[in-house]
Amino acid sequence: MDILLQQIINGLVLGSMYALVALGYTMVYGIINLINFAHGEVLMVGALTSWTLIGWMQEAMPGLPGWLILLVAMLISCVVAASLNFVIEKVAYRPLRNSPKLAPLITAIGMSILLQTLAMIIWKPNPKPYPTLLPNTPIDLAGAVITPTQIMILGLTAVSLAVLTWLVNHTRLGRAMRATAENPRVAGLMGVKPDMVISATFVIGAVLATIAGMMYASNYGTVQHSMGFLPGLKAFTAAVFGGIGNLAGAVVGGILLGLIESIGAGYIGDLTGGVLGSHYADIFAFIVLIVVLTLRPSGLLGERVADRA
Repeated sequence: MDILLQQIINGLVLGSMYALVALGYTMVYGIINLINFAHGEVLMVGALTSWTLIGWMQEAMPGLPGWLILLVAMLISCVVAASLNFVIEKVAYRPLRNSPKLAPLITAIGMSILLQTLAMIIWKPNPKPYPTLLPNTPIDLAGAVITPTQIMILGLTAVSLAVLTWLVNHTRLGRAMRATAENPRVAGLMGVKPDMVISATFVIGAVLATIAGMMYASNYGTVQHSMGFLPGLKAFTAAVFGGIGNLAGAVVGGILLGLIESIGAGYIGDLTGGVLGSHYADIFAFIVLIVVLTLRPSGLLGERVADRA
């Protein structure tokens, strides 16, 4: 029972990070039918930018509390990542918007490789320890433990999801996003500017990815140029699992995927004396993807809809 509770906590933390990244995938796909495979690299750029900023602030202002350093680094990193994603959309994707679907897909993969290479040049290829800015004393929960960093991850995820839900459902930008997702041409005739809406969607996705990247780095204590690939791939799996294009589906898919991966790896590790659990943790995400695509190709909360005219 202690193992189950601990793995549920671990799974919720992991699933929260997947959910934030999956929202970026699903928003972009819902509006322009593009899988932005460079999204994981935006997460990586945000995390590495925050690592650089934290180092600078710790040297220049050693008396600042850790939570304030983390908050300032997060805000600046979100701006950097949002600017990067805005440029990527404008330079790499917008000219190909009316091209065959294979062209922007290949461009997205190329952009992912380009960003990884540039990050490797700027920050060097070696893994870097991510500073611990919050207290690391574990809190006991009925035999399981949770750290203040993990509590921060769950809290930030809840706040981010609440703000995004309010933005999409109760603001003019949210209505414009829903209208553009429904039919960009008709939305344009009604006064909506699709280009502005699409750029805003990329910016919002970059902010969510940066928050997730900093959570990931804080939880695992390391950053490097290739850190965005696997979380990005798993978040894409979570978006497909929940129903690509569906915001609630991305959240449900991310959390369920985190729970499945964590519980499965925990019990396999327990049965094999800790030998196989960590090595086979990643396989669960892709087993889930295969099963879901076989039994329900539209995802858990996805709907079968006709192609847009």
